[in-house]
Amino acid sequence: MRLHREGSKIILFTFMLMVVIWLLITRYVGHDTIKYVLLAGMILLLTWVTFFFRIPKRKINYGNHILSSADGKVVAIEEVKEEEYFNEPRLMISVFMSPFNVHVNWYPFEGEIKYSKYHPGRYFIAHHPKSSELNECTSVVLERKPGQDVLIRQVAGIMARRIICYAKPGDKVEQGEEMGIIRFGSRVDFFLPLGTKVRVKMGQTVRAMTSVIAQFE
Repeated sequence: MRLHREGSKIILFTFMLMVVIWLLITRYVGHDTIKYVLLAGMILLLTWVTFFFRIPKRKINYGNHILSSADGKVVAIEEVKEEEYFNEPRLMISVFMSPFNVHVNWYPFEGEIKYSKYHPGRYFIAHHPKSSELNECTSVVLERKPGQDVLIRQVAGIMARRIICYAKPGDKVEQGEEMGIIRFGSRVDFFLPLGTKVRVKMGQTVRAMTSVIAQFE
């Protein structure tokens, strides 16, 4: 396991802030029990921030299928009208990431980036029905071959305040290659062609790079 480069400044800032707070505590708090309870809380916070930016070492499940781009739980499998790029009905599968999941995202299959766009927005909780439409998000369309294209949407949540996506139109990417990270949130939506074979169920826990969420024909 290693740490994502986007976390280095945040981890360092959190550590320095903890040092300053601890110096203030030792100066102004006289009760030893309170001191060490606060210290334990700060250590847990620093540990969580560090853990949040972890990149697990995994073997990529290569194949003619669509892998999950994120760790988390499947919270939606439904037909919707996708209006940003395809402007047609699509099968949407959504994966919700809790604060304890890995938040790095990876490409679900190999192909070419046809579209990538960042959208500023609001910060509804990721379970909110409108979060995919109204929250800050980045949309990426990845095409394997004509007729096999998927819109992948990184969606911010109530805690998320920055979406980082490395996709650029025209890029050729590999299955399991890093796509980006959502800092402190929260959901990834997949808009698949109707008729795509779904390989997951509602409430199922999935792992990026290994779990198959759908199957190409």
